[in-house]
Amino acid sequence: MHQQSYYTPKIPFTGTIKGGLREGKTITVTGRVLPGAERFNVDFQCGSDVALHFNPRYGGFGGSYVVCNTRQGSSWGREERTQPSPLPLGANFTLVFMTNHDSYSIVVNGAHFMEYKHRISASSVGNIFVNGGVEIQSIAFQNPALSHPNPVSAQSYRGRNKSRSNKAACAAAFAPPSFSSFTMAPPPYSPSPSYIVPYKTVIQGGLYPGKTITIQGIPIQPANGFIINLRSNSGIAIHFNPRFKENTVVRNSHMDNKWGSEERSGGMPFHCGQPFTVAFVCDTQCFRIIVNSIQMFTYNHRHLSHQQTDIVEVTGDVSLSSVQV
Repeated sequence: MHQQSYYTPKIPFTGTIKGGLREGKTITVTGRVLPGAERFNVDFQCGSDVALHFNPRYGGFGGSYVVCNTRQGSSWGREERTQPSPLPLGANFTLVFMTNHDSYSIVVNGAHFMEYKHRISASSVGNIFVNGGVEIQSIAFQNPALSHPNPVSAQSYRGRNKSRSNKAACAAAFAPPSFSSFTMAPPPYSPSPSYIVPYKTVIQGGLYPGKTITIQGIPIQPANGFIINLRSNSGIAIHFNPRFKENTVVRNSHMDNKWGSEERSGGMPFHCGQPFTVAFVCDTQCFRIIVNSIQMFTYNHRHLSHQQTDIVEVTGDVSLSSVQV
């Protein structure tokens, strides 16, 4: 069930979560902490109960910290405190809540912040409530990815069978790495015919602050490299290009029929035969790029017409298992 985002809501704000929460669903909140704030909270409500109370607090003897808790009936449970708060006073933020089977993964400005174990079933959550010293720009909702095969002819698919078997052999030759429990860590990989490379799909509604594009796959031999483009009809907002022979990830933009200056710093987190998850989080000033639960890169926006950026392209030496837009 698709749900439109809430934009610049008046605080305090209560909004319906259509279809409730379920495993794989993501809620992204973008905004700014007010300079003089004492606290603010984002709550996932189940009627009068609160499944998740996310509550940054400021000032006082203990400095800044974040309290997470659950309320059942009229009683609050045991607080979980994390210090210091990753949300400074006066600063913009992107806050992502990812619903897992047994917990919420909370991501702040592209970096994994904490896990909060379910005390109330996420499926009973019906509303989101925001209050306190905060301005909200948007609250966006992203459902779990469904498998949508690319339309290809039977002849073109038969022509790929041999390369598919080679991809499977490459995947089997490497043991998957050990990842944290963060939900963006790749699942055990099994090649699927649902995502044929070169792959292209539409981002309905284009990009906006808080929008996240998540891609899972595995680099395949000979693994010269692969490319992920977020683009419009007139240019490429971000060209993301891991190059294995150069042991680097190149980032760039293509505007007015020419390439800009390349960015190459930040390391090489991709390896042939090892599954990856890469997420592009569209922030107000930049893309935050998270690889296997770690924020690896930021890329300042050069193409500012976000809503016109409505195409994802993937090419090169990679086999895809999931693309969530």
